[in-house]
Amino acid sequence: MRPSTSLFVALATLAALLSTPRVLAAAAATVEAVQAPAWRDRDGLTTPLAAGMELKSGDVLRTGPGARAYLMLAEGSRVKLGEGARFSFHSRSLRPEKSFRGALDVLAGAFRFTTDKLKKALPRDVAIRVGTATIGIRGTDLWGRTDSNGDLVALLEGRIEITRAGQVTEMGQPLTYFDAPRGQAAAVKQLDPEVFKQLARQTEILAGDGAARAKGPWRVLAGSAASEEAALELYDRIREAGFAARIRPRDVADEGLRYDLLLSGYASAAEAEVAAARLTAVTGLKSSVAR
Repeated sequence: MRPSTSLFVALATLAALLSTPRVLAAAAATVEAVQAPAWRDRDGLTTPLAAGMELKSGDVLRTGPGARAYLMLAEGSRVKLGEGARFSFHSRSLRPEKSFRGALDVLAGAFRFTTDKLKKALPRDVAIRVGTATIGIRGTDLWGRTDSNGDLVALLEGRIEITRAGQVTEMGQPLTYFDAPRGQAAAVKQLDPEVFKQLARQTEILAGDGAARAKGPWRVLAGSAASEEAALELYDRIREAGFAARIRPRDVADEGLRYDLLLSGYASAAEAEVAAARLTAVTGLKSSVAR
């Protein structure tokens, strides 16, 4: 059985951390949006991915069925992850917002990497590893995927250099793609714009997808419990399913404390309702929407 004071110790610890002066150096990356379920693995611990979460070198991110995640690197580039993705990044930069050096590893699934046009001049040395291919980046927009069939990298803007099996391929023509079937030679091919629209949807979060962002005013009430122990059991169940729940104690007349399990960050009631339905489908919990 958990100690009865565990929740309050956790809340006190969080308050202390929030009141501690922050180190001035920016986080290497931040989670911009999440369409759950998704997780972060760090130092042997798994945490549900949440909008606003800061990431550090060595973190591994995973997305579940139907999920998406947007990450913002400190130097201004955005990484979009599709469902069933496994992704990690490694940075050697002490001030990543000023000069980014590192590698992005796409271990499974689809991704999109886009550099902010206003920050293309910033010094950066980024390599993206996609399955068996390593991509050298020069301020660009590209989409890629790795799965059991092989690796694919589509160039939308800029220039890239791809190294695979000791062979180097330079690409500078937009709407071309590097096709590397598993166990076969790679080739550069023309990309049909209509085909790319279908590929791009695999990493896009659209209105109505039920994604959470850091400042969305709507919430999902995932459950409520009359005791701390029951609340913590619900908390663990929801977070293990890949949804970033938090506990909010509240006083109820003639009942005392109740503990609400909340998911936050939805831009509208409609977005929250989609997220609530996804949570119910995964956990079986009945949830409601609140502001």
